[in-house]
Amino acid sequence: MPRIKDVRTMIYEWTGPVAPMPPHFCTTPNDLITDVTGMIAGFRFLGWLVVEIECDDGTIGIGNAALSPHATKTTIDTYLKPLLIGTDPLDNEYIWQSMYRRTLPFGRKGIGMTAISAVDLAVWDLKGKILKQPVFKLLGGRTKSKIPVYASRLYSQPLDTLYTEAKAYAEQGYKAVKLRFGWGPKDGIAGMNKNLDLIRTTREAVGPDIEIMADAYMGWNLEYAKRMLRMIEPYQLRWVEEPVIADDLHAYAALRAMNLVNISGGEHEYTLSGFRDALHLGAYDIAQFDVNRVGGITAAKKITDLCEAHDILVIPHAGQMHNYHITMSSYAGPIAEYFPKVPVEVGNELFWYIFDGEPEAKDGFIDLDDHKPGFGLTLKQVDPHFKVTR
Repeated sequence: MPRIKDVRTMIYEWTGPVAPMPPHFCTTPNDLITDVTGMIAGFRFLGWLVVEIECDDGTIGIGNAALSPHATKTTIDTYLKPLLIGTDPLDNEYIWQSMYRRTLPFGRKGIGMTAISAVDLAVWDLKGKILKQPVFKLLGGRTKSKIPVYASRLYSQPLDTLYTEAKAYAEQGYKAVKLRFGWGPKDGIAGMNKNLDLIRTTREAVGPDIEIMADAYMGWNLEYAKRMLRMIEPYQLRWVEEPVIADDLHAYAALRAMNLVNISGGEHEYTLSGFRDALHLGAYDIAQFDVNRVGGITAAKKITDLCEAHDILVIPHAGQMHNYHITMSSYAGPIAEYFPKVPVEVGNELFWYIFDGEPEAKDGFIDLDDHKPGFGLTLKQVDPHFKVTR
């Protein structure tokens, strides 16, 4: 059986043009704080980490992480790589527990778990290649002929261009779209009405038979969110996403208990234990972990099964191959997020420039190949706009 002989990490940093990010482009946790220059703008994520794990027979598994690439690279190179050399990549549970338990004093969540996630993805890619099976087949197989996806962009913008973008997604065959709120507590009732304008315009653009969701990206507090949910209720959104900061699970539970609109969260939650606590509190109607943050496939499979047992839907953050394989293999996952291929904007788009093999949506669906082992991804020739650090 092949053994792991090398672990390599690379950071891809985008140095090319980026689309403008005007004020109120999207709410963020920073909206509640200021610095000496005024309101802190929204986030950009213009770096991406790639992990390659090579076995002694030449097989290479690919993993990735989209958060904190420099700190994640250091964590893998310094603390995780020594644990991997010489191990059997089919022993993914042993490898995961070894990484988790030996980084507990400084890891557990955030950067430590992001590093474990990236490595775990590469291990599962190796596992699929060694066994000559796609990852979703190793997780339980195909549960749907194709995966329905929702178009996830629609950042806050002038209402005429928002209308045009939303209408285009409907014409492309998507049966669901997600928009971003642009205003939060500091903007008062006027901002609330502007948020409603975004929803109203999107509904007018897509018509009555397409689902609409909306993302606050942790930019609200509990009092403001309660008021917004009451105002939003008549529009029958499928869900409101991350209305408050990720650590305030009691606020999530309070908003969910209002029973006005489904509450989704978990994009910034970590590990099986974290989701156990969230579900115990009744925090979510929909769990939205990202496999390359939550602990990789090894953790995501357990969390998905836990959510299924609690009748909680699993709709991972960001789409992308590592999430699609979870969705394809579970009845708890009815739909997936999909980032349209657009010029670099906030950084969510970088994976289109790094990997070959990501499925492209057609008529609102994507599909996975039954015959491509692992995740079915390869690295593209490096785009000249990337600075690559090895």
